[in-house]
Amino acid sequence: MVNRLDQPRELRRIRPHYDPEAFGRLSERFARFLGTARFLVYMTGFIVIWVSWNWLAPDHLVWDPYPFIFLTLILSLQASYAAPLILLAQNRQADRDRVQAERDRLASERNQAEVEYLTREIAGLRHALGELATREYIRDELEHMVEELRGRGAQDR
Repeated sequence: MVNRLDQPRELRRIRPHYDPEAFGRLSERFARFLGTARFLVYMTGFIVIWVSWNWLAPDHLVWDPYPFIFLTLILSLQASYAAPLILLAQNRQADRDRVQAERDRLASERNQAEVEYLTREIAGLRHALGELATREYIRDELEHMVEELRGRGAQDR
C-alpha cells in the first residue's frame, strides 16, 4: 500500500477482543450466584477461616495480621468487580423486559382488534336475526291464523 499524504493513516490500536454476548451471559451467571445463600455461606466461611487463621496461628504463619488489610483489599476488589457485573446483568434483563413488554403490547393490540371485530359481528348477527322470522314467531302466527279461521268457521255456521 502506498502512503498517501492526503489521507490519514489507519490507527492501529491494540484492543482486546471479546464477545459482548458471552460476557453478558457470564455477568448474569455471576450476578445470579452473588444473590444466593450459597455465596453468602462461602464468603462467610472464607472470612471466618481467614480471620481465624491470621488471629490464632503462630506468628511465623500469619500473612495478614490484625487489622486484616489484605482481607479488606480482597473484599474491596471483589466488590469493585461485582457491582459493574451486577449492573450489566440488570441492564440486560431490562432490555429483555422492554422487548417482552413491546411484544405483549402488540399482542394486546391484536387481541383488542379481534374482540372489537367479533363484537361488531355479533351485533350485526343480532340485528340480522331481529329482521328474520324465527320458528317460534312463525308457529305463533300460524296458530293465531288457525284460531281466526276457526272463529270465522264457527260464525258462518
